Amino acid sequence: MYILGISAYYHDSAVCLLKDGHILFAAQEERYSRIKNDAAFPVLALKKCLDETAVSLSDIDAIIYYEKPFLKLERILKTYIQSAPKGLFSFIQAMHVWTKEKLFIKRNLYRHFLALDEQFDKHKTTLLFSEHHLSHAASAFFLSPFQEAAILTIDGVGEYTTTSLALGKDNKISILREIHFPHSIGLFYSSITYFLGFNVNCDEYKVMGLAAYGNPDDEETKQFIRIVEQTLLQQNADGSFQLNKKYFSFEHTLTMVDDTCWEKLFGIKKRQTDATLTQSHCNLAFAFQKATEKVVLQLCATLQQLTQAENLCLAGGVALNSVINGIIKQQKIFKNMFIQPASGDAGGALGAALAAYYLYFEQARNLIFPDAMQNSLLGNGFTASEIQAIRQLHNGNSYECSSMEEVYEKTAQYIHEGKVIGWVQGRMEFGPRALGNRSILADASNANMQKYLNLKIKNRESFRPFAPAVLEEDASLYFDFEGASPYMLEVHQVNKSQLLEVPTSYSSYSMNEKLYTVKSTIPAVTHVDFSARIQTVSKAQHPIFWNLIQAYKRLSGRGLLINTSFNSRDEPIVATPSDAYACFKKTGMDILVVGNVIFYK
Repeated sequence: MYILGISAYYHDSAVCLLKDGHILFAAQEERYSRIKNDAAFPVLALKKCLDETAVSLSDIDAIIYYEKPFLKLERILKTYIQSAPKGLFSFIQAMHVWTKEKLFIKRNLYRHFLALDEQFDKHKTTLLFSEHHLSHAASAFFLSPFQEAAILTIDGVGEYTTTSLALGKDNKISILREIHFPHSIGLFYSSITYFLGFNVNCDEYKVMGLAAYGNPDDEETKQFIRIVEQTLLQQNADGSFQLNKKYFSFEHTLTMVDDTCWEKLFGIKKRQTDATLTQSHCNLAFAFQKATEKVVLQLCATLQQLTQAENLCLAGGVALNSVINGIIKQQKIFKNMFIQPASGDAGGALGAALAAYYLYFEQARNLIFPDAMQNSLLGNGFTASEIQAIRQLHNGNSYECSSMEEVYEKTAQYIHEGKVIGWVQGRMEFGPRALGNRSILADASNANMQKYLNLKIKNRESFRPFAPAVLEEDASLYFDFEGASPYMLEVHQVNKSQLLEVPTSYSSYSMNEKLYTVKSTIPAVTHVDFSARIQTVSKAQHPIFWNLIQAYKRLSGRGLLINTSFNSRDEPIVATPSDAYACFKKTGMDILVVGNVIFYK
């Protein structure tokens, strides 16, 4: 049984193809269109999917869309009617999009399928529509190693739902409680993303990183927390919450909040994109991060009480807040936890396909160990001919290794010498994180590397931290963490044995002073609050990446590297060797490794 899942027309569109419940392929459209967070119908991703798997559209038994458009339209119309006469311009804009794409979604889907395969017969293929939060829940539970688990999904909004508490058992999912629009912790967090001058539905992780620079002892920070908790957000004992709609404008305008209203409320101006970040911005980010943590932790506690489950599954955009995920793990509300690595809307394609397989077709569920998600290496691979095409373009300034062992040894040596490596191996990652197949790698012990990577390679804000990829068996040597975190979705503290003494006045330092103070033996991956977003690398599940880190350990004595996504600012992660070569040429990367070939500048 072949099932195709599709998410599209909001942001980060994607496709996923299942065969008998097993993932054959999953990828985002942005990787092929080269438009970050591309919302268009994923025609390029779908074509790549069919090419890579040698499956035709005529072979597919069911196609499922990740949400219910008419239910979503109902919510939008109700919202505008309740807000009238406010929001007329916003309503006209929304209806333009709906009449162009979403209102006739069946027709649009069939049109795209026929353009790809003239033999496609819509009468022989079942077309289904999942609910948005059910897609999120299915993406986490059905790929988890748990027979039974509590499921928490939190995002901006689906059709009506913004937060869902559920229980998964065998091949069933039961929804226990929901919180509906406009009360949304995802939109609450997106509002501060907007006010701090970042892009909504894209840059929320920047707010998370910026929050670490906030000073919790500062009177300004304490005042921001009081305003958030007493004026913007009412939290109830069971974790449910209500937003004070007076201070949010996303219901009836094209912006999240009224700038003037928030400027008066917090006493600071809305930050313009690329304007200098101040301590006040950091303190405000801290206040919103802490409020979000408080809500999510209480929701987890309530969910555990409702289900008495030992296991937790997380999905939805808020599940990408790795600081919160780390706290959930540390507080041991649940014994075990699985977070869907593609927790945003792209993962909706995956979850919709799984929902069709298990819930609609009622297939029996067999747990797949050790990882049904296949390390999220679900996208396209590449061929030797693609590498040779780049070699010709590169005028021969390359070297072909005789074995992968030689690749590991040479690459490890270059990293040990302080060089920055573009690293492309095997199949591309699905989701927002590069996990060792489309990565930029460097030495985590180099105190200058964080600044160099941000400014010369990634061309992005200097305050943003980098993540370590660490051998799974060595994780506890460097971090207050035991177990596995293969998807770079949890933040934990750097182990005290690795920390260096910092001045007693450190908490009052400016942003740059904190950033460039050497805080540990692995300074390039130690954030200003002495934390790190960890990726553990398993020999069994990710052998190529594990072997590289192991080769570096033999040289340096350290079983970890900087691992950041292979892209430059405002670009998607590279998909193909030619994408990687273009990024390599225009940035300050020293060396590019694709398969067994090394390219030099």
